[in-house]
Amino acid sequence: MKPTLVITALTSVAATALFAAESPKVGTPAPPFKLTDAKGKTHSLVDLKGKYVVLEWFNPECPFVKKHYGSGNMQKLQQEYAGKGVVWMSIDSSAAGKEGHLTPEAATKQMGEWKMNATTLLLDADGKVGQSYGAKNTPHMFVINPEGKLVYEGAIDSKATANAADIPNATNYVKVALDESLAGKPVSNPNTKPYGCSVKY
Repeated sequence: MKPTLVITALTSVAATALFAAESPKVGTPAPPFKLTDAKGKTHSLVDLKGKYVVLEWFNPECPFVKKHYGSGNMQKLQQEYAGKGVVWMSIDSSAAGKEGHLTPEAATKQMGEWKMNATTLLLDADGKVGQSYGAKNTPHMFVINPEGKLVYEGAIDSKATANAADIPNATNYVKVALDESLAGKPVSNPNTKPYGCSVKY
């Protein structure tokens, strides 16, 4: 193989690896991060030690995200667990010029229009946080316990469709993981295959 072909092949592999990183393993510490919200306020995962945290990868133009917000399913979950002291962080990792990218102004508008009950909507335009978590889809969900360790990673539920009619008959994996964790039990299904649109890094 010619040297130029080797370099091209290696570059291609490196680029693929960058966007297809594996998610950290359940039971290991969640990767630390600092991100700003639509108002420019910085949120740090380290500051949330002692709390349960949900990370939800978000793209308002994705049909799978619209399924859960258009039906009110995501807002209901956010509100229910906020009442139990859970911090819910929606994260937009879409790059500038890509589908779903939100400016601070657009993010504020989006939260209002969809009546989002997330604790915050964080902007990750350079994709570094998304890549550190191996976030592949919107929505891709993570649950972090008060010790800062991942207890769940994967899909929001068991019906990998964009049809809101499937929600009532689906098992909501995030709800199960939170309920079990809050009750002091191990999560019975800690890893599932995420579904949805690809994250637009």
